[in-house]
Amino acid sequence: MAFATINKGASYFNTITYTGTGATNSLTGVNFQPDWVWIKGRSGATDHGLYDAVRGVQKDLVSNATSAETTQTTGLTAFGSDGFTVGALAKLNTSAATYVAWNWLGANTTVSNTSGTITSTVSANTTSGFSIVSYTATGANATVGHGLGVAPKMIIVKSRTGVRNWPTYHSGLGSNTNFLYLNATDASASSANMWNSTTPTSTLFGIGTNVATNANTENYIAYCFADVKGYSKFGSYTGNGSTDGMFIYTGFKPAFVIIKQTSSAGEGWETGDNKRSTYNVITTFLRANSSAAESTNTDRQYDFVSNGIKMRGSHGSTNGSGSTYIYMCFAENPFVLTDGTPVTAR
Repeated sequence: MAFATINKGASYFNTITYTGTGATNSLTGVNFQPDWVWIKGRSGATDHGLYDAVRGVQKDLVSNATSAETTQTTGLTAFGSDGFTVGALAKLNTSAATYVAWNWLGANTTVSNTSGTITSTVSANTTSGFSIVSYTATGANATVGHGLGVAPKMIIVKSRTGVRNWPTYHSGLGSNTNFLYLNATDASASSANMWNSTTPTSTLFGIGTNVATNANTENYIAYCFADVKGYSKFGSYTGNGSTDGMFIYTGFKPAFVIIKQTSSAGEGWETGDNKRSTYNVITTFLRANSSAAESTNTDRQYDFVSNGIKMRGSHGSTNGSGSTYIYMCFAENPFVLTDGTPVTAR
């Protein structure tokens, strides 16, 4: 039995931190040529900046807003073999400000996918279970090919050309009618026309007539994720409201996690990683839905351990009593390497 398929998570997902220069800044240390780069200012209140190789350099999206894609000539200007280059765009590169960049490896190339009723353009890494999918909507119930070869557990969608929310499918929401908005603090909601009441398959995901996923003639981007043993996990849990909190088994030592409460409105998409918080307990957070600067909060803290996440706080954003949550998590290392060698906690 295989213990894992990926020994080193940083070969497919990696976080880097950097300090802005206010001028062209070539960042390295990613360990691969990223296909998706998600940047957030740590020291100041700035919008998020999301860039991917399918849409192309300079094409900026903001996870904490509904705004359409913009072209930022001084934004992310190049994807390199070990990182990326940013220009002087303030939210990415203000002199002396600090930043974090989360990086995912796709295929480093795109293909046309005709599996669905809408033809899509796809960069899919089937080893790491991640694909970037571009499509033009029709406004009618449709399917879109994602290229993963297995059913995705989480899909994040954004209209590039329209002012729309960021609808997010997650298997942990329990129904193919349920969704969250990445840009909002809303609880889980239900709409039959968001995903056309269709559970993703190994080749396709469904979109209904909701304009958030399928406004006629608008262009969309979708980020699709599948579980990969020892590398990525997308699940759900119920909080206990205790400082001796819930344990989330992932099967690997986490490098990055986003957690969202689903049962009530008001809590954001809490984001932690192993580069901004290099030891336990992790108390340093950013939120995918917020422009706020990095904060330190001890009542929503947790540990990254060798096989999962141990909650150490009682805050409603991560461990409220009786509250339900979904998460997306990527590995530093699997709990047991492909040769059977176990790894240790931090």
